[in-house]
Order: sequence, then C-alpha cells, then structure tokens
Amino acid sequence: MLSFTEENYLKSIIQLTIFDDDITEVGVNKLAENLGVKPATVSDMVRKLKDKGLVNYQRYGKVSLTKEGQLKGMLVVRRHRLWETFLQEKLGFNWDEVHELAEELEHIHSKKLIDRLDNFLDNPSFDPHGDAIPNAQGEIIIPYRKTLSEGEDGKSYKIVAVKDNSPEFLKYVNRLNLAIGDKVSVVSKESFDQSMTIHFKDENKVVTPKFSENVFVVCSHCNKAKECKC
Repeated sequence: MLSFTEENYLKSIIQLTIFDDDITEVGVNKLAENLGVKPATVSDMVRKLKDKGLVNYQRYGKVSLTKEGQLKGMLVVRRHRLWETFLQEKLGFNWDEVHELAEELEHIHSKKLIDRLDNFLDNPSFDPHGDAIPNAQGEIIIPYRKTLSEGEDGKSYKIVAVKDNSPEFLKYVNRLNLAIGDKVSVVSKESFDQSMTIHFKDENKVVTPKFSENVFVVCSHCNKAKECKC
C-alpha cells in the first residue's frame, strides 16, 4: 500500500500533465512548486516511486508516470472527487470547503466503500467544481472546454468548471453570485489589461484576467467549446 505522500505525488503529476497541459512529463522544479517542497525532496521521492515501478525518471530529467503509476494516481483522483461530491450533495458542505476534507478522505483505500459511494451518488460524471471523475478502472474522459478569457465579444457561454479550486477563488465566485451551469455573455474585453465586462443575471460586471483564466466555459447554445459554429 502506498503512503499518503506517495499518493499525493502521483496525483500531483497527473494534475500537472494530463489535466493541466495534456503532456506526459513534468520537471522536478515544477513538481516541487506544486507540492510546496524543495526540489531535492522531490528527487528523493521520485526515485522511490521509480523503484516501485510507478514513474519513469532519470537524474536531471523529467518525471512521467508508468501505466501502473497512472492507474494508482487516477484512483486517488477518483476517490477525491467522489468524496467532494458526497460532501456537497449529501452533507451540505459548500464547494469551497470540500477540497480540504476530500484531501484526507481520498486516502481511504477500500474499493468496496468507493464503489458503493459511487453507486449511492448515482455514478456522477463530474464533481462540484466541474472536474471529470475517473471510473473504477482509472479511465477518464475530459471534455474539451475553453477558458472564459478565450471568449468572444457578444457571445454567450455556460460555466462548466473552475480551474482554481482554492477556497479563496471559490468564495470570490460565490460573491459574484455565479455557479456551475450559469450563463454569462462577454460584453467587451480591454486590450490594455485583458479585463473583461460580462453580463449575467441582468447586470454587467467587470472581472479580472485572473478570474476569466480560471473559469471553463462552453457555448451556451450548442454546449461546445471546439468547432462551435453558433
């Protein structure tokens, strides 16, 4: 059985490759930054993971997951996102509270428990933040979406996910009175600083690039982000 730390490393590698950039490997420094530890600490751990057959790594090179490493990492992600969904839907926690709680619960390894949790929740495809949930085989289909910052003036979009799951960002989204599934229209974008005026719920609001770059959307008419002809 893997330690909590080892599982966190696998999950972080998945986040920085498959989920964020759709690439296969990540540098030690970037992984260290994501985990909040020193590069030397990361080098020591990835060597241990390599010895267990979970990552590919050569000194001074980049880190990639083996097939087994990706499976184990995806199952951690699966547990995490199912627990987030349970905490919000069944226990009434806010979406800005569930991440930290799920960080602890994701290390419960009982397959029977997780499968029953999945069935109890009616096999959800997405968690409260709009992130896809891997299935029991560690497989995942990530739908194509784009950030609001890529939106075009005059077009209407539906919010489908958030990129930043930090409590601070999610509370900010709450203060804007926005949520997953809401529709927003791009009124205009400032060329000077890329701030954006958006229209939703009968009012206009100016949002910063940090906001628009962390909100995923699809066309509100065809539900596509790619090949949309609306």
